[in-house]
Amino acid sequence: MTRFELVEPDTLDEAVRLLDPDDPGVRAVAGATALMPMMKARLFKPTRLVSLHRVAGVLRGVHDAASDGIRIGALTTLTELERSERIRTAAPVVSRALRTLSNVRIRNVATLGGHLAHGDPHMDLPPILMTLGARVRAVSRRGERWIDMHDLVLGYYQTSVANDELIGEVYVPLQPPDARTGYEKFTALSVDDWPTVGVAVWYRVAADRIAGARVAVSAATERPMRIAAAEAVLLGAFADATSFSNAADAAAAAVDPLSDVRGSAAYKREMVRVHVRRALERAR
Repeated sequence: MTRFELVEPDTLDEAVRLLDPDDPGVRAVAGATALMPMMKARLFKPTRLVSLHRVAGVLRGVHDAASDGIRIGALTTLTELERSERIRTAAPVVSRALRTLSNVRIRNVATLGGHLAHGDPHMDLPPILMTLGARVRAVSRRGERWIDMHDLVLGYYQTSVANDELIGEVYVPLQPPDARTGYEKFTALSVDDWPTVGVAVWYRVAADRIAGARVAVSAATERPMRIAAAEAVLLGAFADATSFSNAADAAAAAVDPLSDVRGSAAYKREMVRVHVRRALERAR
């Protein structure tokens, strides 16, 4: 491992001043559960790591937002998120997904901000947060901006967070009382392995018809993404097995899966079909 500078600022302002927009080797680090393996494998050679473990305040914990939602600090660990009563009430699909997200040792250290900033398409929470209508607040010396979850991950390990920005928090709007949510994933090995496919769904039913629908797929594709074709099939349809099956067929036809050690593109396309249908049915 090459030599690098390690700095430990006490405040968010100090942390963002230590970032360098022109040096990709300068990186903020919190739990380092993804970064350290990349460094050991020499896939990433840092020049400076900005440790965030001393930074407190709004970057930690789950808080009620004034605008009818919840704010989750970027330094909140996945275990803290899993155990949060506020999350269990406002977004139970997140709590359920976290039970099999990696393993408890990783969840005790990994943070929400790092989970999102890493840009790995196999992460469980991005597709779920997409369907919940979440947004991410990015902070830099230039100020702050909000990024819609649909625009956060651009490609394989690529996000729209700039080199001189930090994820400060995630805002999740309160869900309508009639919203139905679900997340299904398939792992080829153990239950806490990287998923071969992940599917998150959200829909509302009014007068026996689906009035709104969101379907997001991850892991099988190079980035988590909404599947507009499946959502279009659901809108105005009955919330029944036939509609769910049709939406699953539309999702399978729309995705462009990646072949890798977890399966061929054709296999993953079929897994998308299966798990979109299952997610919709179980959400009902």
